[in-house]
Amino acid sequence: MLEVHRTHRTKIRNHTQVAESLDRHGWSASKLWNVANYYARQQWEKIGEIPDHEELKRELKDHDKYRGLHSQSSQRVLEELAEAFNSWYSSDDDRDNPPGYRKENYYDDHGRRVHEEHPRSTVTWKQNGFRHDSKHNRVRLSKGANHKDHPRAREYILVEYETRPDVEVENIQQVRAVYNNAKERWELHLVCTKDVETPAPPGDETAGIDLGISNFAAVAYSTEEADLYPANRLKQDGYYFPKEISKCDDSGGERATRLHHKWSERRTHFFHALAKHIVQRCVEKGVGQINVGDLDGVREADDGESKNWGRHGNLDLHGWGFDRFTSILEYKAKVEGIDVEEVDEKDTSKTCSVCGKKDERQRVERGLYVCESCDAACNADVNGAENIRLDITDSTSNSESPSGDRSTGWLAQPGVYLYDLTCGFQPQAEVVDSKP
Repeated sequence: MLEVHRTHRTKIRNHTQVAESLDRHGWSASKLWNVANYYARQQWEKIGEIPDHEELKRELKDHDKYRGLHSQSSQRVLEELAEAFNSWYSSDDDRDNPPGYRKENYYDDHGRRVHEEHPRSTVTWKQNGFRHDSKHNRVRLSKGANHKDHPRAREYILVEYETRPDVEVENIQQVRAVYNNAKERWELHLVCTKDVETPAPPGDETAGIDLGISNFAAVAYSTEEADLYPANRLKQDGYYFPKEISKCDDSGGERATRLHHKWSERRTHFFHALAKHIVQRCVEKGVGQINVGDLDGVREADDGESKNWGRHGNLDLHGWGFDRFTSILEYKAKVEGIDVEEVDEKDTSKTCSVCGKKDERQRVERGLYVCESCDAACNADVNGAENIRLDITDSTSNSESPSGDRSTGWLAQPGVYLYDLTCGFQPQAEVVDSKP
């Protein structure tokens, strides 16, 4: 059996009755974030270390802002802040800033602050913080202690939700109240689990995936076919959103927060659409195992120093989220009975997949690999994907080995799929033909 997670976005039917309570909890989440952010910055300045979520919980569990939410909801806010600080700390991009405060200040004509406003942050209720009434499509969400009439009151927010007719809501693990800025209303995201039978693999073939910057993914199949997935859309977003965020007066203000959220959603949608398309292609080609390059050491050169991929390359590399994509790919592949294995990428970009000759000089251009030994001309990323498919770093993994008798046409002319926000990945020719 395989446990799968599904997130159902639902409409709140009694929004008028519960909006004020949800607003208060959303603002409380922002205030707790700010209090914890201030504490974390103080610790960073004093001892040069960022507190983890466990320390944040210990220090703030008695704070008044902590009691603005159910205890597990407050814990989730602190976990998200710790994750954001870790992401900033591990980044090598000097332009990255630590997590900002979730508020927007307003000043009078003399530069004096008049008041501040907090955005409505997402509030998460774990299993001890809600009760589900599946018969009437209702969820009882526990209030924070500060929002109860008196300390011993067992009060809650009773939310009535509406889903699509074909959606069955059961085994809810988390409930998230998310404020939709475009619609100016709250909605519930119900995270559910479901056990499904693990299907048999579609076949015995193996596919290899090389992840990169210019082409986010290159996929090589045993059937001597290959696909390329350019990262154009990620690059466009990676340049547009930071530029717009830098124009905001307050990096933690409502507009900056909204831009960060939109950027994250678009990147997540790209990852899911790409993983879904690759898995569908693998099913069609009878693939039972996917080898994907392990990028743990991609940021380091052979001498242990950080690699310099250029100004834009360094930005792309540290913002791409390869690990996150691999996790999504693994999840979607398991649902189809396909195993995902991470293999060592060492020398896969330097080695000819046709004859096996290793020479880093053979990669003559960004997208071209020419072998001096067998005269093979390949797309450089597809050549790497084919070596990953063969797992050339593991002599015991596969009986296949590069051979000069193999055809090289498919290595030089892979299929190209471009990403469209409305319909996902489409063949490049169809996308070009559809433009006026």
